[in-house]
Amino acid sequence: MLGKKAKLRLIFLIIVLLLSTVVIFFVFRSLEKNVVYFFSPTEIKTNENLKLNKKIRIGGLVKENSVTKNNTIINFIITDLKNEIIVTYEGIVPNLFSEGKGVVAEGKLRDKKFFLANKILAKHDENYMPPEVKDALEK
Repeated sequence: MLGKKAKLRLIFLIIVLLLSTVVIFFVFRSLEKNVVYFFSPTEIKTNENLKLNKKIRIGGLVKENSVTKNNTIINFIITDLKNEIIVTYEGIVPNLFSEGKGVVAEGKLRDKKFFLANKILAKHDENYMPPEVKDALEK
């Protein structure tokens, strides 16, 4: 059988593994609550399990001739060339925000066709498109 030292080492190893597992579980659990998911308009339309009023990101292209401004409120349409979603944002948009360009909006979904953004992410040069947006558009 095992000697006294070997048993103590085995017990110590088991305790360390259990504690490590518990710590890793809680770290992943806390990170899960802070993750903001990215969706294209088509994914929003087809996803039946999508929760309303939950913080998400949507991305695609700003549809041509869809941007309307009223003081600091900006309405526009994000498209992935298959489906569209109306976005309302209050604030100042980045300089590179324009029609026909890639954009990612962060905020809350009111329904499957309307999105209330609290942040517009378009802080990149004219040729760059976030990999998530590029992949969604290629699908």
